[in-house]
Amino acid sequence: MPIEFPASYWKDYELLDSGNGEKLERFGKYVLRRPEPKALWMPSMPEADWKRLSHVVFKPGAGFGKAGKEDSGTWEKSKRMEDQWGIVYNGEPDPETHAASDLHLSLRLGLTSFKHVGVFPEQAPNWEFIYRETSRLVRIHKANGLPAPKVLNLFAYTGAASLAAKCAGADVTHLDSVRQVVTWARENMERSGLDGIRWVVEDALKFAKREAKRGNKYDGIILDPPAYGHGPDGEKWKLDELLFGLLQNVSAILSERDAFMVLNLYSNGYSAALGETVVREAFRGAFKEMTSGELAFTDSFGKVLPLSIYVRLKR
Repeated sequence: MPIEFPASYWKDYELLDSGNGEKLERFGKYVLRRPEPKALWMPSMPEADWKRLSHVVFKPGAGFGKAGKEDSGTWEKSKRMEDQWGIVYNGEPDPETHAASDLHLSLRLGLTSFKHVGVFPEQAPNWEFIYRETSRLVRIHKANGLPAPKVLNLFAYTGAASLAAKCAGADVTHLDSVRQVVTWARENMERSGLDGIRWVVEDALKFAKREAKRGNKYDGIILDPPAYGHGPDGEKWKLDELLFGLLQNVSAILSERDAFMVLNLYSNGYSAALGETVVREAFRGAFKEMTSGELAFTDSFGKVLPLSIYVRLKR
Protein backbone atom coordinates (compact mmCIF):
# COMPACT_ATOMS: atom_id res chain seq x y z
CA MET A 1 0.00 0.00 0.00
CA PRO A 2 1.46 3.39 -0.98
CA ILE A 3 2.37 5.88 1.73
CA GLU A 4 2.76 9.46 0.53
CA PHE A 5 4.62 12.24 2.31
CA PRO A 6 4.73 16.01 1.70
CA ALA A 7 7.86 17.04 -0.19
CA SER A 8 10.90 17.53 2.04
CA TYR A 9 11.63 20.92 0.44
CA TRP A 10 8.51 22.44 2.07
CA LYS A 11 10.24 24.68 4.60
CA ASP A 12 7.16 26.15 6.31
CA TYR A 13 6.13 22.89 7.99
CA GLU A 14 8.11 20.32 9.99
CA LEU A 15 7.14 17.46 12.30
CA LEU A 16 9.86 17.75 14.94
CA ASP A 17 8.89 14.83 17.17
CA SER A 18 5.95 12.59 18.03
CA GLY A 19 4.98 10.18 20.77
CA ASN A 20 3.01 9.61 23.94
CA GLY A 21 -0.18 10.71 22.14
CA GLU A 22 1.23 14.08 21.01
CA LYS A 23 3.08 15.74 18.15
CA LEU A 24 5.50 18.65 18.11
CA GLU A 25 5.18 20.67 14.90
CA ARG A 26 6.64 23.81 13.39
CA PHE A 27 4.30 25.92 11.30
CA GLY A 28 6.41 28.73 9.88
CA LYS A 29 8.09 30.50 12.79
CA TYR A 30 6.05 28.91 15.59
CA VAL A 31 6.23 25.48 17.25
CA LEU A 32 2.98 23.90 18.40
CA ARG A 33 2.38 20.97 20.74
CA ARG A 34 -0.96 19.20 20.36
CA PRO A 35 -2.61 15.78 20.84
CA GLU A 36 -2.15 13.03 18.27
CA PRO A 37 -3.90 9.73 19.16
CA LYS A 38 -1.93 7.80 16.54
CA ALA A 39 1.45 8.60 18.14
CA LEU A 40 1.50 5.40 20.21
CA TRP A 41 5.26 5.32 20.83
CA MET A 42 7.52 7.30 23.13
CA PRO A 43 8.92 10.70 22.09
CA SER A 44 12.55 10.84 20.98
CA MET A 45 13.22 14.22 22.60
CA PRO A 46 13.18 14.63 26.38
CA GLU A 47 10.25 16.49 27.89
CA ALA A 48 12.52 19.45 28.66
CA ASP A 49 13.16 19.94 24.93
CA TRP A 50 9.44 19.79 24.09
CA LYS A 51 8.81 22.50 26.68
CA ARG A 52 11.76 24.58 25.53
CA LEU A 53 10.75 24.51 21.85
CA SER A 54 6.97 24.97 22.17
CA HIS A 55 5.37 28.36 21.69
CA VAL A 56 1.92 27.03 22.53
CA VAL A 57 0.35 23.83 23.89
CA PHE A 58 -3.17 22.53 23.27
CA LYS A 59 -4.95 21.47 26.47
CA PRO A 60 -7.92 19.12 25.93
CA GLY A 61 -11.26 20.24 27.37
CA ALA A 62 -14.04 18.34 29.11
CA GLY A 63 -15.47 17.13 25.81
CA PHE A 64 -12.18 15.75 24.50
CA GLY A 65 -12.60 12.23 23.15
CA LYS A 66 -16.40 12.48 22.83
CA ALA A 67 -18.15 12.20 19.47
CA GLY A 68 -18.48 15.64 17.93
CA LYS A 69 -16.26 17.20 20.61
CA GLU A 70 -13.23 14.96 20.28
CA ASP A 71 -10.85 17.85 19.53
CA SER A 72 -12.21 20.53 21.86
CA GLY A 73 -9.99 22.39 24.30
CA THR A 74 -7.85 25.50 24.72
CA TRP A 75 -4.38 26.72 23.77
CA GLU A 76 -1.88 27.85 26.41
CA LYS A 77 1.00 30.01 25.21
CA SER A 78 4.42 29.57 26.77
CA LYS A 79 6.15 32.11 24.50
CA ARG A 80 5.04 35.29 22.80
CA MET A 81 3.38 34.59 19.46
CA GLU A 82 0.69 36.03 17.21
CA ASP A 83 -2.83 34.62 17.31
CA GLN A 84 -2.80 34.58 13.51
CA TRP A 85 0.13 34.06 11.16
CA GLY A 86 0.83 32.70 7.70
CA ILE A 87 2.65 29.95 5.85
CA VAL A 88 3.35 29.39 2.15
CA TYR A 89 3.23 26.23 0.06
CA ASN A 90 4.80 26.15 -3.39
CA GLY A 91 4.12 23.15 -5.60
CA GLU A 92 6.59 20.51 -6.63
CA PRO A 93 8.68 21.31 -9.75
CA ASP A 94 8.01 19.29 -12.89
CA PRO A 95 9.88 15.96 -12.41
CA GLU A 96 11.07 15.89 -16.03
CA THR A 97 11.78 19.53 -16.90
CA HIS A 98 12.34 20.77 -13.32
CA ALA A 99 10.27 23.83 -14.25
CA ALA A 100 8.71 25.66 -11.32
CA SER A 101 5.07 24.88 -10.54
CA ASP A 102 2.30 27.47 -10.74
CA LEU A 103 0.84 26.02 -7.53
CA HIS A 104 1.35 28.75 -4.91
CA LEU A 105 -0.70 28.77 -1.70
CA SER A 106 -0.56 31.44 0.97
CA LEU A 107 -2.49 30.25 4.01
CA ARG A 108 -3.52 32.11 7.14
CA LEU A 109 -3.24 30.07 10.33
CA GLY A 110 -4.88 30.60 13.70
CA LEU A 111 -5.42 28.84 17.03
CA THR A 112 -8.95 27.36 17.13
CA SER A 113 -10.82 25.70 19.99
CA PHE A 114 -10.71 22.35 18.17
CA LYS A 115 -6.88 21.92 18.15
CA HIS A 116 -6.77 22.73 14.43
CA VAL A 117 -4.89 25.72 13.00
CA GLY A 118 -6.48 26.12 9.56
CA VAL A 119 -4.45 23.66 7.51
CA PHE A 120 -3.81 19.92 7.45
CA PRO A 121 -0.24 19.81 6.10
CA GLU A 122 -0.25 16.06 5.41
CA GLN A 123 -2.75 16.88 2.62
CA ALA A 124 0.01 18.32 0.42
CA PRO A 125 0.18 15.16 -1.77
CA ASN A 126 -3.57 15.51 -2.41
CA TRP A 127 -3.07 19.18 -3.34
CA GLU A 128 -0.46 18.05 -5.86
CA PHE A 129 -2.79 15.40 -7.30
CA ILE A 130 -5.65 17.91 -7.59
CA TYR A 131 -3.37 20.44 -9.28
CA ARG A 132 -1.98 17.85 -11.75
CA GLU A 133 -5.37 16.40 -12.65
CA THR A 134 -7.03 19.79 -12.99
CA SER A 135 -4.16 21.00 -15.20
CA ARG A 136 -4.65 17.93 -17.40
CA LEU A 137 -8.38 18.62 -17.70
CA VAL A 138 -7.74 22.28 -18.51
CA ARG A 139 -5.55 21.21 -21.43
CA ILE A 140 -8.23 18.78 -22.67
CA HIS A 141 -10.97 21.40 -22.41
CA LYS A 142 -8.90 24.03 -24.22
CA ALA A 143 -8.04 21.61 -27.02
CA ASN A 144 -11.76 20.91 -27.50
CA GLY A 145 -12.96 24.50 -27.19
CA LEU A 146 -14.72 23.80 -23.88
CA PRO A 147 -15.02 26.11 -20.85
CA ALA A 148 -12.81 25.57 -17.82
CA PRO A 149 -13.40 22.29 -15.97
CA LYS A 150 -15.69 22.53 -12.96
CA VAL A 151 -14.32 21.35 -9.62
CA LEU A 152 -16.45 20.93 -6.49
CA ASN A 153 -14.82 20.84 -3.05
CA LEU A 154 -17.16 19.44 -0.38
CA PHE A 155 -16.35 19.78 3.35
CA ALA A 156 -13.83 22.28 2.01
CA TYR A 157 -12.66 23.85 5.33
CA THR A 158 -10.21 26.72 4.75
CA GLY A 159 -9.71 25.86 1.12
CA ALA A 160 -6.18 24.71 0.32
CA ALA A 161 -7.58 22.05 -2.05
CA SER A 162 -9.90 24.62 -3.62
CA LEU A 163 -6.92 26.89 -4.22
CA ALA A 164 -4.93 24.04 -5.79
CA ALA A 165 -7.71 23.52 -8.33
CA LYS A 166 -8.03 27.26 -8.92
CA CYS A 167 -4.28 27.64 -9.47
CA ALA A 168 -4.61 25.07 -12.26
CA GLY A 169 -7.37 27.06 -13.96
CA ALA A 170 -10.59 25.37 -12.79
CA ASP A 171 -14.02 26.89 -12.21
CA VAL A 172 -14.17 26.07 -8.48
CA THR A 173 -17.14 25.69 -6.11
CA HIS A 174 -16.12 25.64 -2.44
CA LEU A 175 -18.68 24.29 0.03
CA ASP A 176 -18.61 24.12 3.81
CA SER A 177 -21.35 24.20 6.42
CA VAL A 178 -19.60 26.78 8.64
CA ARG A 179 -19.82 30.38 7.43
CA GLN A 180 -16.76 31.53 9.43
CA VAL A 181 -14.66 28.81 7.79
CA VAL A 182 -15.81 29.87 4.32
CA THR A 183 -14.80 33.45 5.19
CA TRP A 184 -11.38 32.11 6.22
CA ALA A 185 -11.09 30.29 2.88
CA ARG A 186 -11.94 33.50 1.02
CA GLU A 187 -9.11 35.24 2.87
CA ASN A 188 -6.72 32.46 1.81
CA MET A 189 -7.82 32.94 -1.80
CA GLU A 190 -7.05 36.65 -1.61
CA ARG A 191 -3.72 36.06 0.13
CA SER A 192 -2.82 33.64 -2.69
CA GLY A 193 -3.57 36.24 -5.37
CA LEU A 194 -6.55 34.34 -6.77
CA ASP A 195 -10.21 35.17 -7.33
CA GLY A 196 -13.45 33.85 -8.81
CA ILE A 197 -14.18 30.93 -6.48
CA ARG A 198 -17.88 30.26 -5.86
CA TRP A 199 -18.64 30.10 -2.12
CA VAL A 200 -21.48 27.96 -0.74
CA VAL A 201 -22.54 27.59 2.92
CA GLU A 202 -24.56 24.39 2.82
CA ASP A 203 -24.88 20.82 4.04
CA ALA A 204 -22.74 18.70 1.70
CA LEU A 205 -25.14 15.78 1.35
CA LYS A 206 -28.13 18.06 0.67
CA PHE A 207 -26.15 19.95 -1.95
CA ALA A 208 -24.97 16.77 -3.70
CA LYS A 209 -28.53 15.38 -3.79
CA ARG A 210 -29.88 18.63 -5.21
CA GLU A 211 -27.18 18.79 -7.88
CA ALA A 212 -27.94 15.19 -8.86
CA LYS A 213 -31.65 16.01 -9.28
CA ARG A 214 -30.77 19.03 -11.41
CA GLY A 215 -28.45 16.97 -13.59
CA ASN A 216 -25.46 19.21 -12.86
CA LYS A 217 -22.02 17.70 -13.44
CA TYR A 218 -18.50 18.42 -12.18
CA ASP A 219 -15.19 17.39 -13.70
CA GLY A 220 -13.48 17.07 -10.34
CA ILE A 221 -14.89 16.43 -6.86
CA ILE A 222 -12.95 16.64 -3.60
CA LEU A 223 -14.27 15.17 -0.35
CA ASP A 224 -12.70 15.41 3.10
CA PRO A 225 -15.61 14.56 5.43
CA PRO A 226 -15.32 14.64 9.22
CA ALA A 227 -16.32 11.73 11.46
CA TYR A 228 -19.06 13.91 12.98
CA GLY A 229 -20.47 17.30 12.10
CA HIS A 230 -23.49 19.54 11.67
CA GLY A 231 -24.90 21.41 8.69
CA PRO A 232 -25.86 25.12 8.81
CA ASP A 233 -29.44 24.20 9.74
CA GLY A 234 -28.49 21.64 12.37
CA GLU A 235 -28.29 18.65 10.01
CA LYS A 236 -26.39 15.82 11.68
CA TRP A 237 -23.48 14.21 9.88
CA LYS A 238 -22.10 10.83 10.97
CA LEU A 239 -19.50 9.40 8.61
CA ASP A 240 -20.29 5.70 9.15
CA GLU A 241 -23.97 6.19 8.37
CA LEU A 242 -23.86 8.70 5.52
CA LEU A 243 -20.60 8.21 3.57
CA PHE A 244 -21.89 5.55 1.16
CA GLY A 245 -25.00 7.55 0.27
CA LEU A 246 -22.90 10.67 -0.26
CA LEU A 247 -20.56 8.79 -2.60
CA GLN A 248 -23.52 7.47 -4.60
CA ASN A 249 -24.68 11.04 -5.16
CA VAL A 250 -21.13 12.13 -5.99
CA SER A 251 -20.97 9.37 -8.62
CA ALA A 252 -24.12 10.84 -10.19
CA ILE A 253 -22.69 14.37 -10.45
CA LEU A 254 -19.16 13.46 -11.58
CA SER A 255 -18.69 13.77 -15.35
CA GLU A 256 -18.72 10.43 -17.18
CA ARG A 257 -15.29 10.94 -18.77
CA ASP A 258 -12.15 13.01 -18.20
CA ALA A 259 -12.93 13.52 -14.52
CA PHE A 260 -11.43 12.80 -11.10
CA MET A 261 -12.46 12.39 -7.47
CA VAL A 262 -10.40 12.56 -4.27
CA LEU A 263 -11.70 11.15 -0.99
CA ASN A 264 -9.77 11.73 2.24
CA LEU A 265 -10.69 10.04 5.54
CA TYR A 266 -9.29 10.70 9.01
CA SER A 267 -11.40 8.28 11.05
CA ASN A 268 -9.14 5.97 13.08
CA GLY A 269 -11.18 2.92 12.11
CA TYR A 270 -10.90 3.38 8.34
CA SER A 271 -8.29 1.66 6.19
CA ALA A 272 -7.33 2.32 2.59
CA ALA A 273 -8.85 -1.04 1.62
CA LEU A 274 -12.16 -0.09 3.23
CA GLY A 275 -12.11 3.32 1.54
CA GLU A 276 -11.44 1.73 -1.83
CA THR A 277 -14.25 -0.78 -1.40
CA VAL A 278 -16.86 1.80 -0.41
CA VAL A 279 -15.88 3.96 -3.40
CA ARG A 280 -15.89 1.00 -5.77
CA GLU A 281 -19.37 -0.05 -4.65
CA ALA A 282 -20.78 3.49 -4.76
CA PHE A 283 -19.43 4.06 -8.29
CA ARG A 284 -20.34 0.50 -9.41
CA GLY A 285 -17.29 0.18 -11.63
CA ALA A 286 -17.94 3.40 -13.56
CA PHE A 287 -14.31 4.55 -13.55
CA LYS A 288 -11.04 3.89 -15.36
CA GLU A 289 -8.54 3.97 -12.52
CA MET A 290 -8.51 3.91 -8.72
CA THR A 291 -5.63 4.26 -6.27
CA SER A 292 -5.56 4.35 -2.49
CA GLY A 293 -3.02 4.70 0.29
CA GLU A 294 -2.01 6.63 3.39
CA LEU A 295 -0.83 10.18 3.97
CA ALA A 296 1.87 10.44 6.60
CA PHE A 297 4.77 12.40 8.02
CA THR A 298 8.20 11.26 9.13
CA ASP A 299 9.38 13.18 12.17
CA SER A 300 12.97 14.36 12.49
CA PHE A 301 13.90 11.07 14.21
CA GLY A 302 12.53 8.86 11.43
CA LYS A 303 9.27 7.76 13.07
CA VAL A 304 6.46 7.50 10.51
CA LEU A 305 3.16 9.01 11.67
CA PRO A 306 0.20 8.03 9.42
CA LEU A 307 -2.62 10.55 9.60
CA SER A 308 -5.24 9.79 6.95
CA ILE A 309 -6.14 7.54 4.05
CA TYR A 310 -6.99 8.62 0.52
CA VAL A 311 -8.85 7.15 -2.44
CA ARG A 312 -8.34 8.75 -5.86
CA LEU A 313 -10.46 7.89 -8.84
CA LYS A 314 -10.30 8.81 -12.52
CA ARG A 315 -12.93 8.53 -15.23
